[in-house]
Amino acid sequence: MKKVVIGLVAVAVLAAGWFFASPLFIDRVVDEDFLADVSSMSEDERQKMKPQIMQAAANAPDRSSDEAMPAQAPILLSSGNFVDADAVHKGSGSASVYQLVDDRHVVRFENFRTTNGPALVVYLARHPSPASASDVTDNGFLKLGELKGNVGNQNYPVPDGTNIDEYGSVVIWCELFGVLFSPAPLEPENT
Repeated sequence: MKKVVIGLVAVAVLAAGWFFASPLFIDRVVDEDFLADVSSMSEDERQKMKPQIMQAAANAPDRSSDEAMPAQAPILLSSGNFVDADAVHKGSGSASVYQLVDDRHVVRFENFRTTNGPALVVYLARHPSPASASDVTDNGFLKLGELKGNVGNQNYPVPDGTNIDEYGSVVIWCELFGVLFSPAPLEPENT
């Protein structure tokens, strides 16, 4: 009986160890597209994108629609770069807030990388430049969802009805331990 209990405890310790330690050496890579209006791109940008656009068009199934094309491209409202929260919790890449043609908002990460960890989520935080956990929790935040991957380009829809002007940063947060992993202070774009 004693051996069974010791065996169960050992299995539980190994499982907990894997849960907490595996994110330290396993990256989750995500590479989501962000659809932009090609007509708003410069000629150089269009030429760079031409092979991808042509390949996507060649592989797309034929379909018809009576819907009109949108008149405008997504509007960049604010952006900022991820920074390290401390010596252990690091981040890099950019976060941008866009208003889509249907007035919804999306947060876009590009060239993103952060230290991996358990139960990481994405917040919009009211604090403009959080440096501690209390900066996030005391000033208010909005959860956008679980972090899709600790590396790569990603999109996070903002819930309808959110006043985007109330938020000053995007934050990578560990819900399990209440730890700030990486903030991205947002600066308004001159539009």
